[in-house]
Amino acid sequence: MSRRTLAEFLGTALLVMAVVGSGIMAQNLTKDIALQLLANAIATGGALLGLITIFGPISGASFNPVVSFVSYFVDRDTSVVLLVTDVVAQVAGAIAGCIIANIMFAHPFIEMSTKVRTGGPTWFSEVIATIGLLLVIWGGKRAGANVAVLVAAWITGAYWFTSSTSVANPAVGIGRMFSDSFAGIAPESMPMFAVMQIVGGVIGFLIIKTLWSRDRAAS
Repeated sequence: MSRRTLAEFLGTALLVMAVVGSGIMAQNLTKDIALQLLANAIATGGALLGLITIFGPISGASFNPVVSFVSYFVDRDTSVVLLVTDVVAQVAGAIAGCIIANIMFAHPFIEMSTKVRTGGPTWFSEVIATIGLLLVIWGGKRAGANVAVLVAAWITGAYWFTSSTSVANPAVGIGRMFSDSFAGIAPESMPMFAVMQIVGGVIGFLIIKTLWSRDRAAS
């Protein structure tokens, strides 16, 4: 458990550090919103590729409470205790990663985001982004593909084709509340983000059970 918990903590921390740090750097370097988004997307995708690759063999590299819950109900390869431990480690890691990014760029250690992200299209985008993420993960596993590459590609692309910039992760969203930067999410926006991510998780779970449950049983 200690190795798994540490891997989930470190992986989520480093992921949020990459998201927030690249957001701050992009904001410092240019006022062009498109370039800021491009920098943020590339840095996040690159970080995901590396982090999932190294931590996957230890913890599964969920870094995401929705992924952890769906894994619990689909694969049945973990316990409730490990599930809860994973989620706590992910949320704690996300906050720690944001603090690290703030320190690296001389921001206050803890600051609250003022970047409000709200509205029906944004919320709907989080449902779609979360469903897509889950399908990429489980479809990739069943196909024997490199899931790290697939997830990195999905998130990098979804930054651009979703109006919410594809957070798709309650833990990462919580961490990003503590950065008043391009990558931040205002605390008042986070509850609906989490609700929509959970809705996406439920729909994704149902699709996964429909598409791949027979493959699982056959194996």
